[in-house]
This record gives sequence, structure tokens and C-alpha cells, in this order.
Amino acid sequence: MSAVSLTQIVKRFGNFTAVHPMSLDIEDGSFVTLLGPSGCGKTTTLRMIAGLLDPTEGEIAIKGKRVNDVPIHKRNLGLVFQNYALFPHKTVAENVAFGLNYRNVGKEDARRKVAEALDLVQLPDLGARYPKELSGGQQQRIALARAIVIEPDVLLLDEPLSALDANLREDMRVELKRIQQRIGVTTVFVTHDQTEALAMSDQIIVMSKGRVEQVGAPEEVYNTPASEFVAQFLGASNLLAAQCTDISGGEIALDLADFPRIIIAQKRAPKISAAGPVKLVIRAEKLLLRPAGTAPDGMLSVNATVENVDYQGQSARYFLRVGDHQMQAINMIEDHPFAAGAQVALTFRPKDCAALPLEVGS
Repeated sequence: MSAVSLTQIVKRFGNFTAVHPMSLDIEDGSFVTLLGPSGCGKTTTLRMIAGLLDPTEGEIAIKGKRVNDVPIHKRNLGLVFQNYALFPHKTVAENVAFGLNYRNVGKEDARRKVAEALDLVQLPDLGARYPKELSGGQQQRIALARAIVIEPDVLLLDEPLSALDANLREDMRVELKRIQQRIGVTTVFVTHDQTEALAMSDQIIVMSKGRVEQVGAPEEVYNTPASEFVAQFLGASNLLAAQCTDISGGEIALDLADFPRIIIAQKRAPKISAAGPVKLVIRAEKLLLRPAGTAPDGMLSVNATVENVDYQGQSARYFLRVGDHQMQAINMIEDHPFAAGAQVALTFRPKDCAALPLEVGS
């Protein structure tokens, strides 16, 4: 049984459709991320699952039970929001116990459950403090403890890490995944951060303009994007106009100006079934810059000019020109990056390439 099932759900606000027909099954115990830019419909979808918004059409089921008409407090869901929503006048222990007060849990059981939840989020000694006495990261952990103490059927997280600074956000990302795996709760996570989605998810639902662009494991959506939007939104990609000239033997031949012929496995271009114009997709970190005239065995090479360099410490982001193509590459560096104006060999493996059909207007 799926933990959450969405069947052709739609959400309209007047004449505006925020979520177009969407069907989805979320496996019990999985960590699923709704990923996309602001306004793509991901938070609206989460709020419909939570019961904070009613779907205009379609059905929502939790643990096999239709919940369209079930109010939020009867859905047994844990929620964590971006602003944590802690009660400033209540202690940490009282905040965590809030949901238990409405579930007829005895005082002793409630104290035990609160202590276990605080221990799980590694804040066992802060029960007597107030939210204003806590750091942002500690408040986030308390909000999480409050959500999981009720033993929810599903944990819903709406951009819970976005208010934290970069280093703390990385730490909390690891911690949140650890907690989810330990208790095994089905989790639906909303974020616009691609790194968070890739690092934490069992499954990613990429959304754009209220529509689902792709559903799959992190490796699948990253290495074999289903659309130009996914290729561009999920990491840094180069999309180059090319011609599919042959499909045979489970392989596809691609030709484009200033490049040697590129042969890729057909599974890296599942939507291409006939010869014609396509888009070649190469992730920026799959391109390796070498001194001009050199290329490792098994790699293709093209001549490129470094136009600009974005130095990032251990790595550098290069903006390059290959004939009429503008490209970018992200490489680790040991000392100094190649300088602007340098002539280099841009090398890559055919197996790291993918291809997409040419979209209207692209």
C-alpha cells in the first residue's frame, strides 16, 4: 500500500491553475522530494496533502484512506514549516508535547515520548528552555521533534532548511536524513535546492509551472533528464543543437558542428525514436579541461577557448567557446585554474552524454 496516493489532483485559484492534473504514489517509508522553482506548485501540492488546501479536482489518499474531506488534525501528519512556527510562550518540552495533548496521551507517556523525541534530535537537555533562547538550528530540530513525536503516518516538510546559513543547512540535511531513516517515516520534502534533493531523496518529483516534468531516483533525473527544463534546473548542463543521424543496435549517433561523432546508448535518449534534430546534453562537471593537444584514452576531445573563470576554491567553473557553441565546465583544481584566453582540450566520455528531442521554440 502506498503511504500517499494522488489521483488526478488539480488546484485552481480562480482562473489560474496552480497544479495541473497530477497522479503520484509515494511508497511507504520513502523520502520523496517535490523539487522546482518558486511558483511551480510544489508547496500547493504539499498543502493539499496536509489538508491546508482542498483540491479542485481529484482524490488524495493516505494509507489507503480517502482524505479529501478529512480535516488536517485528523490526518495524523507531522508538519515542519520554513519558519518553524514554535510557540514563543511555551517551553521546548511544551512545544514538542503540543500534538500529544490532543491525542489523549497520559502525562507519563507524554513525558517519555517528548524525552525520546528530544533525544532523537540530539537536544535532550533543552526541554525547559524557550524558543527565543535557541539558535536557528536548534529551533529547527525542536520543530522536527514536535512533528515526529506524534508518530505520524507521513512527515511533511516545507522548505525547512532554507532559513539556515549554508554550513548549518548542510549539517541539518545529513541529520534530517539520519532521523528519517532511523524512524522509517514516509517523508514528503519541498525544496527549490537541487543539492538537497539529490542528497536526501529516494525519489524526486521535478515540477515546473504546475506540471510534473519528471519522476525518478536522483541518479535517473540527474543523468537522464526527461526535458530541457530538468536538464537546466537540476545542475549545470550544456544543451547543444545536434542531429541524430542513426539509431541501431541500441545506440544513437549524434553529429554536431566542431565535435566528432558521438555515439551514446539509446537508454540515455529514451524519447528519441527517429533521426532528426535533437539536443545533446552534457553536464558541466562531466567535461574535463586538459592542456591543448592532450586527451585521456577513451575520451573525445574538442578544441576550446576559456572565455571566463569563476574561481570557487577547490573547483573552478569555466565558460568556454567551442566554435559557435558557448559551454561551461566545472573542474576540481589542484593549484591554479586555467586562465581566461587559454586554449585547452575539452574532453568527455560519450557515456556521460544524453539526448533529448528538440522542443518547440528551442
